[in-house]
Amino acid sequence: MAKYILGIDQGTTGTKVILFDRSANIVSSAYSEFTQYFPQPGWVEHDPLEIWDVTMKMVKECISQAGAGLDEIAAIGITNQRETSFFWDKVTGEPANRAQVWQDRRALSICEELNAKDRVGIEERTGMIVIPNCICVKLAWMLRNIPEVQQGVQDGRLIFGTIDTWLVWKLTGGQRHVTDPSNLTTGAMLNATTLDYDEWILDELEIPRSVLAEIVPTSGILGYTDPEVFGARIPIASIVGDQQAAAFGQACLSEGMVKNTYGTGSFVVLNTGAKYIPPVAGLFSPVLWTIDGVATYGFEGLIDVSAAAIQWLRDGLGIIGDPAEAEVLAQQVDSTDGVYFVPAFVGLGAPYYDSYARGSIYGVTRGTTKQHLARATLEGMAYQVRDAFEIMQREAGLELMMMRADGGGAKSDFLMQFQADLLGVPVERPRITETTCLGAAYLAGLGVGFWESVDEIESFWQIEKRFEPAMSEDQRESLVFGWNRAIERSQGWLKDWRA
Repeated sequence: MAKYILGIDQGTTGTKVILFDRSANIVSSAYSEFTQYFPQPGWVEHDPLEIWDVTMKMVKECISQAGAGLDEIAAIGITNQRETSFFWDKVTGEPANRAQVWQDRRALSICEELNAKDRVGIEERTGMIVIPNCICVKLAWMLRNIPEVQQGVQDGRLIFGTIDTWLVWKLTGGQRHVTDPSNLTTGAMLNATTLDYDEWILDELEIPRSVLAEIVPTSGILGYTDPEVFGARIPIASIVGDQQAAAFGQACLSEGMVKNTYGTGSFVVLNTGAKYIPPVAGLFSPVLWTIDGVATYGFEGLIDVSAAAIQWLRDGLGIIGDPAEAEVLAQQVDSTDGVYFVPAFVGLGAPYYDSYARGSIYGVTRGTTKQHLARATLEGMAYQVRDAFEIMQREAGLELMMMRADGGGAKSDFLMQFQADLLGVPVERPRITETTCLGAAYLAGLGVGFWESVDEIESFWQIEKRFEPAMSEDQRESLVFGWNRAIERSQGWLKDWRA
């Protein structure tokens, strides 16, 4: 009898695999980082074959830890870093290029071309603001600039996909080339109302449909693992973009519920229900998921750099050896002593979407220490979330009463308390913070009847800690005023001031 759902969370810096039981408890888990490539400023790449190898190793390790048999797994759910994409040979399985990561900025000029031609129309149809994260501009850049891709497409050998598409293709032995609306929606590839590819985008960027994946529902059996690859024939019953998965895992299943995931970036997602609201004020409007033919929509504020700034303290500056040390340092001082850190390593996300901004630190004095910098880094994560939250509340016309938090950064009590103070509403941390993987598992479980309904899934959510705002309004306004000054000075850094 099937006892478990296997969740695969293929993220930006690592892959986590978790086995969940019928009560949505974690039975076992495995995690590994993989290589990040930065060949030029603003370029970010991954090796698709390394991602596949790491994923399979973590799957085996997770199942082995649990002592589970493959016949005990009811289904597999996959969630993944969105927009990261590349071409591969549909016969040999060899990638034609490294994957361009969602953070990659090389397609900025193509974004400017599209926005000049039909910015308003694209936003209204696709729900997405055209920025370098988008799948469509990455795909167009590859078609224009990589000779091997050009020739392979012309010969009919290459197909294109995001990481969900790649993992399903590999797991099924090359039998299924698919994606879902939640992964396409933030790539400006999907018409948000027809739930099919946007024809104007395909025509304008000369993207052939022959290279694109079939669009399938977010929840439901979309294929089976190849026994020669996986060891058994198991249903793959969900593919879902990581932020939509986190919202589902946080049980943000009703209109007006909001979550933020503190991962490599931060992603504030508000459930707007069956109502599609086109992008406004720096927010975009993704399809959150499709279940039984019904789409659920949302607002999203994307922040490119969040916990990645903590990694920079470790890997770039060497002032910490482990990410958890940032909180320890931050709590050794009462304030940042006026220091603000804007971690715009690849530009600014919501609500600014300024690809010309760059990371900057303000207010540094001779007395500034690594403790102040660590605190400013954590506070910078919270300020960015507040920027998106405030606009989201205003534009949705809803009074947001609290925010649910997940991801690695949510484990920090210091960050969660500071976030509640800045928002002026409680922040709730769930018992299981790995909600991205949990969301994929929930959707897969629904897809095979492992769980009967959304109501049953909602009943599993449990709070671990609630952080109440304790900061005065005057102090909050003073801190935000300083942050806004820092943001203003960071914008447009790469633009030629002499022009």
